[in-house]
Amino acid sequence: MRKLEGKTCIITGGAGSLGCASARLFLAEGARVLLVDVDARGLDRVAAELHSANVDIAVADVSSAEATEHYVQQAVAWFGAIDVLVSNAGNFGAVSPIASYPDQAFDTVLAVHVRGAYLAAKHAVPHMNDGGSIVITSSVAGMRGDPGVYAYITAKHAQVGLMRCLAKELAPRRIRVNTIHPGPIDNAFQLAVEQGLGGALGVDGTAFFNAMIPLGRHGSADEVARSVLYLASDDSSFTTGTTLMVDGGMSI
Repeated sequence: MRKLEGKTCIITGGAGSLGCASARLFLAEGARVLLVDVDARGLDRVAAELHSANVDIAVADVSSAEATEHYVQQAVAWFGAIDVLVSNAGNFGAVSPIASYPDQAFDTVLAVHVRGAYLAAKHAVPHMNDGGSIVITSSVAGMRGDPGVYAYITAKHAQVGLMRCLAKELAPRRIRVNTIHPGPIDNAFQLAVEQGLGGALGVDGTAFFNAMIPLGRHGSADEVARSVLYLASDDSSFTTGTTLMVDGGMSI
């Protein structure tokens, strides 16, 4: 039997490379998937690429409580009670010394990563089947600190705290809650990060990151998605409250 046969899954940040790669694996394992993103054109592109009757899309700002309630209700109406929630929506913000860090960038990043994951859980949990799984996409940045990356790193640490609270509350229902911590992925999001950080530090951002990764390279979205599938499926049936590193050893 396939690992997610007949299960209802929500993936936020569904227009991005990791959201798309995760959805592709989920579908191959028998899931029904609602992809959520603020990028309508990106969602249309991913849905066309996946080309499955078991995919639905919802354009939504994950930091909005009303929008979150709406996409959760859409998933339940189309596919039934929720089994898997992947909070994967993200943005980067800015790289700047603390004295000049833009307040709006800080607020916007925390709104998407932290408030977005919080609202997703708040509205999805009442509609989740017992024995389900919540996966929050944090980052290797959620385990370290770097100068100038105030919003993104703070948000990624905060997601770990949210995960730990949820893991304890939902354990009696056998709902597992974990964070996944990718290292640099070879995608457009990471390239923007590297350009920002590289510009601030006066270095080649890609080479800067590769030098910190023992495996000496960026990962791929498909590699990280395989770990998302592990946490979403019953392969991880005794795993909750964990921080799964998928970073090529960068956090060592």
